Amino acid sequence: METTQSKAGPSGTSETPFPKIISVDDHTVEPPDVWRDRLPARYQDTGPRIVRAPLKEMTFLGGKFAPVMGAPGDDGPVGDWWVYEDLHRPLTRLDTAVGYSRDEIRLEVITYEQMRPGSYDVPRRLADMDVNHVQSALCFPTFPRFCGQTFTEAKDRELGLLAVKAYNDWMVEEWCGPQAAGRLIPLTLIPLWDAELAAEEVRRNAARGVRAVAFSEIPPHLGLPSVHTDAWDPFLAACDETGTVVAMHIGSSSRMPSTSADAPPAVGSTITFANCCFSMVDWLMSGKFERFPNLKVMYAEGQIGWIPYILERADVVWEENRGWGGVADKVHRPPSELFADHVYGCFFDDAFGLRNLDAIGVGNVLYETDYPHSDSTWPKSREVGEAQMAHLAPDVVERIVRRNAIDLLGLTEDGLWTP
Repeated sequence: METTQSKAGPSGTSETPFPKIISVDDHTVEPPDVWRDRLPARYQDTGPRIVRAPLKEMTFLGGKFAPVMGAPGDDGPVGDWWVYEDLHRPLTRLDTAVGYSRDEIRLEVITYEQMRPGSYDVPRRLADMDVNHVQSALCFPTFPRFCGQTFTEAKDRELGLLAVKAYNDWMVEEWCGPQAAGRLIPLTLIPLWDAELAAEEVRRNAARGVRAVAFSEIPPHLGLPSVHTDAWDPFLAACDETGTVVAMHIGSSSRMPSTSADAPPAVGSTITFANCCFSMVDWLMSGKFERFPNLKVMYAEGQIGWIPYILERADVVWEENRGWGGVADKVHRPPSELFADHVYGCFFDDAFGLRNLDAIGVGNVLYETDYPHSDSTWPKSREVGEAQMAHLAPDVVERIVRRNAIDLLGLTEDGLWTP
C-alpha cells in the first residue's frame, strides 16, 4: 500500500527532483484561421471569423458574461472578436492572463497582439511549458467554449458539424501536429445535439490516436438530456469501446455557480468546484459506469478537496436510501468504489485536498497548470507543487504529477502523445 510518508526526503529536493509535469488542463486560444481555412467557401461569411471592433459594453455578474460589440468608428476599447452567425464574442484578458500582474488583470477586450504568443502559437507554447517545468499538456478550447457548446447553440446544424470537425482536424493535425513533438495532447469536440453523430466523431478521432473528448458537466443546463437517460448511450458506448476519456471542465454547462444575479465574479470563482460536485454525483448515481465498464471521466479545474465528503455522503445515501432513492436497480456498488474505478479529479492549487489524499485515492488525482488563464500557476507550477506535495512520498508525487495522466491518456512511457 502506498504511503504518504516519504522516507527519501520531501519531493523537490536534489535527492528526489520534482517530476516533469503533465498538465491535464491548459487552454488554447484558437488562431484566426482555424475555421477560415477549413470551412467550405459558402460559409466564409457565417462561419467563425475574427473581426476587430470596439467594445460597447461588457458585464460579468451572477455568472453571466454579456459583451456587446460596437460598430466601426464607435468609441470604446478595440479588441478582436469572434463572429459566428449572430454571435459576437471578444477575446478578453481573462482568456490569456499569464505574464501579467494579478493586479493588472481586468475584464477587458484585447487583440492577439496584446496576449502572450504562447496562447495560440505552438513553438511559443512549448517554450512557455519549458519555463514552467511542463513536459506535456492537454488543452481545452476557448471560442468553442469548454465542450463546443458554441456550435450546439448555433442555428445551422450542417455548419455546426463542419465547424466541430474543422476544430478537431486543426487540434490533431496542427496544434498537436509534428511541431509539437508529442508534447501537446489532443482533446476533441463532439456535436452535442446528436449522440449518434457524436459517437461517429469519437471513433473518427480515436482512429488517429485521440484519447480524450470534451463533454458538458451538466448537459441539461444546455437544454440537452441528462446522463440519467439513455440518450447519450451511443456516445458513451463509443468512448467505452475506444478508451476515450470524457473530460469535463468547470463551466462546460455554460452556467457558472453563483448565488444571485448581482453576485460579483469573486463569488462564482470561489465556488466553481460546485458544478463538478453536482456532476460527479449525477454520474455516480446514473448506472453508466456499470453499463460501460471501461468508461473514464475527469473533472478539469474542479480541484479535489471536496471529494472525500461527497463520497462519504453518497455511500451513506446508497446504503440506507437506495430503496426509495431511485438507484437500487442500476447502481449495485457503493459510489466510492465506482469513483475509484472511473473518476479523476484535477487540481492546480489544493493543499487541503493533498492533505486528505488517502480519502480520495492516489490513482484518481491529476495535476494541471491552467495556462494561460488568470487562475494559472504559470510560471511557478513546479514551486506550487513542491510546496503542497512536500509531505508525500516521491512515488506518490510521480503518480499525481505524471504517471496517472500517462495511464489515463495512453501516453508513451516518456509522457508524450503519439498518433
